[in-house]
Amino acid sequence: MNRTEAQDIVKESITRVVPDADFTGIGPDVPFRDTLEMDSLDFLGFIETLSKRTGIRIDDEDTPQLTTLSSSTEFLLAHTK
Repeated sequence: MNRTEAQDIVKESITRVVPDADFTGIGPDVPFRDTLEMDSLDFLGFIETLSKRTGIRIDDEDTPQLTTLSSSTEFLLAHTK
């Protein structure tokens, strides 16, 4: 998986939980949870979707790494090598 593929998976996983998500105003290091007004159930849905799509186990202690587009992308890249 390359960086572009990983970022696309992150965005697609968010969009499954927040269908009208607009990424134009979200920089790579901006916490998307607040920007997209995701509550805790939405965020959990994102984590579950991301895990199912990638086959990567995501533990509770991993979730702080999944708050921005860039950190989520880096997480995927680090766990697919």
